[in-house]
Amino acid sequence: MLDLETRERRQLTTDTSGVRYGSLQWGPTGEWLYLVTDEGSDTMYLARMHAETGTVETVRTGGEWNLGSVALDESGLLVYSRNVDGYTDLTLADLADDGTLTDLPTPDVPGNLAGGISFGPDGDQFSLTSTGRTLNTNVSVVDVTALRDAATDGGESRGGGTGTTDRPGGGEMGATVGDGEAVVRWTDAATAGIPRETFVEPELVRYETFDDREIPAFFSLPAEIPDGGAPVIVDIHGGPESQRRPSFSGLRQYFLSRGYAVFEPNVRGSTGYGRDYTHLDDVENRMDSVRDIGAALDWLEAHDAVDSERIVAKGGSYGGFMVLASLTEFPERWAAGVDSVGIANFVTFLENTGSWRQELREAEYGSLEEDREFLESISPIHKVDRIEAPLFVIHGANDPRVPVGEARQVAEEAREQGVPVELLVFEDEGHGIAKLDNRIEAYTDVVAFLDEHV
Repeated sequence: MLDLETRERRQLTTDTSGVRYGSLQWGPTGEWLYLVTDEGSDTMYLARMHAETGTVETVRTGGEWNLGSVALDESGLLVYSRNVDGYTDLTLADLADDGTLTDLPTPDVPGNLAGGISFGPDGDQFSLTSTGRTLNTNVSVVDVTALRDAATDGGESRGGGTGTTDRPGGGEMGATVGDGEAVVRWTDAATAGIPRETFVEPELVRYETFDDREIPAFFSLPAEIPDGGAPVIVDIHGGPESQRRPSFSGLRQYFLSRGYAVFEPNVRGSTGYGRDYTHLDDVENRMDSVRDIGAALDWLEAHDAVDSERIVAKGGSYGGFMVLASLTEFPERWAAGVDSVGIANFVTFLENTGSWRQELREAEYGSLEEDREFLESISPIHKVDRIEAPLFVIHGANDPRVPVGEARQVAEEAREQGVPVELLVFEDEGHGIAKLDNRIEAYTDVVAFLDEHV
């Protein structure tokens, strides 16, 4: 806490070891701070912290799911999100001085994910952004007065929705919503001329892995499945403390339009499923997450719509490591691999990554001083002779996180082993391919590579 007059700073939390605090908001009375935390819990929950004593009280939990961002208006209107298997579940409520919540009807926001909440000046409206697999990001405005009227009139209860309309022609941001509708979508993000009805919504699936855990994944199939099944891209997220969620991705839809199914697992180490799940892959357990990919292959190979001879590993950053590790651990089961800004050698990665990141990354992967032998043992660069599948490697020459040397060394080693390799390095990119022209070049080349080898 910082006193703006005296510039005195004091710490309210006492035990912060492994505890997360976020989305801090002042309460209307100034006595309490409202936030999300996992103090004493496996998942994030809504709490309030006394501004003087630091005492923490639970306001509401999300059950087995994490609570995400919190927004709180001066009037006491509170909005929070819950991450339910990757999908956003919004809650609106009136906050009393004693911290109790009275829920309002839930607005029917377009898309699968929502966030970026900002209240209007009078507290009668708030804006947010939302997205979904078939809906790129748009801005909507929620009329709180309409929600209160619905509650007063015995309208839809929490979870029922209250309807959405399009932006009124010529209307201004903040205009009231007519016809009893509580949500107005104010933008209509372009799709580059591609019919929105051609976009594919994924199925949320679960598959059993080696230790009987169930791994969640999003599975999308192309419009037409050929005889013998479709080729599949297993798209592995980076992080590793991250989560694949059902947001819009033009690249994903591009792959689907070219006839490739897409399978996106949230293997152990992912966020969104509790603290314990996130730490299941730490240091010595690193290869357990790769075993989860092996279990994904088992599930896919048993699926009627999949051609088990045409499965591709794809991933970026840490996901690039997962691609390379999977190609070395299950070499005969892959038709190709696509590694983007990935880690090939944990020792050289930690030695050359930005100094501000090294300590953080060593906590996840292991330290150079104490765990060098282990880091070498899990580095795909030392197992390149096992790779059988053609490999496409993408990197930015100016990457400060995963230096481009990771790409160059694995491409060189794989070529020496007789593996078909294509290396694409962009001189004007960093950690990821951001520029539109480069993205078009990279993924046009990737699809051409897959069409040839898969």
